[in-house]
Order: sequence, then C-alpha cells, then structure tokens
Amino acid sequence: MPQDEYRWPCEQCGAQLRYAPGQTRLTCDHCGHVQDIPAEAPGARTRALQELDLARGLHDDLSDRDMVETRTTSCPNCGAQVEISGATHATECPFCATPVVLDTGTTRHIKPQALIPFALTEDQARKAMTGWLGSLWFAPNTLLEYARKGRAMNGIYVPFWTFDADSDSRYSGERGEYYYTTRTVRVRVNGRMETRQERERHTRWHSVSGRVARGFDDVLVMASHSLPPRLGNELTPWDLGALVPYAPEFLAGFQAEGYTVPLAEGHAEGRAKMEEVIRSDVRRDIGGDEQRIHGIDTAWSEETFKHILLPVWMAAYKYNGKSYRFLVNGQTGEVQGERPWSIWKIAFAVLVAALLALGAYYLSEQQGAEVTIPDWMD
Repeated sequence: MPQDEYRWPCEQCGAQLRYAPGQTRLTCDHCGHVQDIPAEAPGARTRALQELDLARGLHDDLSDRDMVETRTTSCPNCGAQVEISGATHATECPFCATPVVLDTGTTRHIKPQALIPFALTEDQARKAMTGWLGSLWFAPNTLLEYARKGRAMNGIYVPFWTFDADSDSRYSGERGEYYYTTRTVRVRVNGRMETRQERERHTRWHSVSGRVARGFDDVLVMASHSLPPRLGNELTPWDLGALVPYAPEFLAGFQAEGYTVPLAEGHAEGRAKMEEVIRSDVRRDIGGDEQRIHGIDTAWSEETFKHILLPVWMAAYKYNGKSYRFLVNGQTGEVQGERPWSIWKIAFAVLVAALLALGAYYLSEQQGAEVTIPDWMD
C-alpha cells in the first residue's frame, strides 16, 4: 500500500494526528487530543523483527509483502529521495533546504522491516543543536541568529541497511617474534671516542595457518547518498536494541527518505566492515609481536538483512549561496553538522593577534632601550 494512503484523523476535530516522540501515542496539534497507537496496528511491538534472506534480496526475488510503493520526489540539488504523503505537491528538501516539487509517479522498493521511533521532541533537538552551534568559533552572526530564532527543524527517518552473517575463515600468514642481540659500537662523547654496548632488535618469522569464526549481527550501513558519510556515520552510537517492527503510525507527522544506496552497494560496504573485523581476529589468532597475513578465505552463511529507518532531526541553513546541514540523533541527542566560517571574524582575529604581537614587541624594545649604565661603571 502506498504510504500516502495512510490517514490518522483526530477523533475529535478531524485534523491530522502526529506521532508523539518518546511515547506510543498520536497527538493532535489542532485541539490537543491524544490517541494511543492501537495494539493491533501493523508492526505492533509484540511482533518479532523480520530478517530478509540476502540472496533473494540481491536477486530481486522478494515477495510482494516485502515490497512497498511510495510517492517520492528527487531533490535536484542533493539527490535525496524524499517520501511525501497526503495531498502535498511541493515542499522543501530537509537535507539542503532546496524547494522541490512532487513527482507524479510512485517508487517500488524494499519495505522497511523496523525503525527506531523518535525519542526527542523538536524542542529538545533544537536545544541540543543550539548548544552545539553556540560553541562554534568564528561562526557568522547570521548563523547564531538562526539558532536563536528557533527555526523549525525537520524530523525525518533516514534509511539504513543492517546485515547479519556467520563467517568461517581459514588463513595463512606469519608470526613475528622479537629477539635481541648485543653489539659493540664506538660513539663520540664530548669530543672523545668511547666504546658502548647497544641492544639491537630482530624479528624471527614463523609460517602459520589457522581458522577463525565469527557471527555478525546488525552491521549498520547508511542507505542514503544525500548525507555526507561523515555526518551520517558520526551520529552514532545508535541503540539498535530499541528497534521495533515497522508501523506507519510512527511516521505520522514526519518525513521518510527512500534509500538511494542499493542493497548490493550497501552489502558490499557491510561486507568490507565485517572483513576488517575478521582481519583483526586473524591477527589476534596469529599472536606474536608482529603479524603478516598472506591470505584469508572466508565462507559466509546465514546471511540476512533488514531495511530500517532511524530518526534524525535536521536543519538546513544557507550562507553565501551554499547549504549547510545540522543533524541531531533523534534517539540520543548527538549533534553533527557542517559549519560555515566568517571570513570577517577570522580576519579580525588575525588583525588583533598581529596588533598584540606588535605591541608586545614594542614594549620589549622600549624596556631594552630604558636600560642605562651607571656612571660608576664607566
């Protein structure tokens, strides 16, 4: 069912309800009425989280119940796939503040299996962002005014992939063990040659082979190209133990981005993260003082994945024609962002520093000039 078919009318006034962060209720901004999310709602918390078979997902062989059609629009500036519900035909991209118009068609993609509901309200997120912005040195005054004015933030669910797998790896390599010898050397000390004993370190290498096994659970990969990887990845840590089965009620009043990182690309990144962990396991298994890895052959099994949505409060700010984004983790309050620099403030600080340095030099010169030699020393 397309997401825009979902409606949450208020029982009292008919206005659209929105999800109340940190609760399991929908609230009406118009009359203040509160409605509980029904226990029988699709994706109720009593359901187990669904994992999907990776091989079927990579071969586009998932069942219809695992797929969904949504109305999306592609931002012409950053490329974000923003899902829009209801009768909305135009909006502002929450990622870069660019005006966008809704596309006429729908997009078919893998349905989210789980999400972490928003825990922070917009006011709490704005407070966290304002504190972060206030700590920035050399920020433009307009940015500080932006923070003080309490501009609205966008609550958006950002797509991620999670991957599970069991691995069984056989490796070959070398273990290096240190040993020491003593040698006699001649060194010059205060112009004279002296004989000294010096310890020299060597490494003795031994061929090794072995096997390590590890299970991976919920390896997280951002499924969005619209955010710089640094910003999205540094919103961690996420408590994935708070994941609940997907239910559209949690999206009421919020936006959701469609994934722009295909499953195969996300899996390649997730596999790379797993392989790095396996290399660390191999080094520990080899032991010794140094390790050389010649080869690792890994057999993978029980590979599954989930498409999940994680809550992020966003604000986009334009300065000198460029967009800057500020992100607040909607679960923990962690803040990340891009920041503009005020050239005038930097230039003023450099000028002040130069004047202070010049003043200090002048004072030191004056103090040196005031030193006089007493007559009795002539």
